[in-house]
Amino acid sequence: MPPAPWKVVSCKWDKFYRVFSLRTDRVCSPRTGEEHDFFILESPPWVNVIPLTDAGEVVLIRQYRHGLREVTLEIPGGLIESGDTPESAARRELREETGCTARALVDLGHVHPNPAIQNNRCFTFLALGVTQSGAQELDEKEDIEVLFRPLAEIPAMIRDGRITHSLVIAAFYRYYREYIPAQAGGALP
Repeated sequence: MPPAPWKVVSCKWDKFYRVFSLRTDRVCSPRTGEEHDFFILESPPWVNVIPLTDAGEVVLIRQYRHGLREVTLEIPGGLIESGDTPESAARRELREETGCTARALVDLGHVHPNPAIQNNRCFTFLALGVTQSGAQELDEKEDIEVLFRPLAEIPAMIRDGRITHSLVIAAFYRYYREYIPAQAGGALP
């Protein structure tokens, strides 16, 4: 028998932070009838952008990530703020983090970052015709280096561990496995 949704007995919001809030759900298992607490990170949706220049370069960013206490190599992205659409947030994050703008955006879909403990989605866009159009507009908590790298190098960067952020890897998966075959008129294997 397939799993069924669990009945929510109660819901309590514990604390709110700028990028997430902590919620405790008391739920009842449909299989056992027992109640359990689950802790959920509620977060606004996120957006990621694969910025691609007409010369075939990807605009990457390098920034310090406090969770790992390391500098990581990523693509631009961030929170979808109140009043934003995923597309407008993608354009804003690209401009703020890199100083670049795009001629066009292509929606590559969304993923759920970690549905075991999070309630949000991460939308991915391919930005085409990206050009440097100004300076970065970083907030006080950002320190970002902008890099231009050939698109052909991305699979090796993932394979050898230079790119390890799971949402960035998911974005490139969508690009290579869905966008490229669709552009070539081929079906997915």
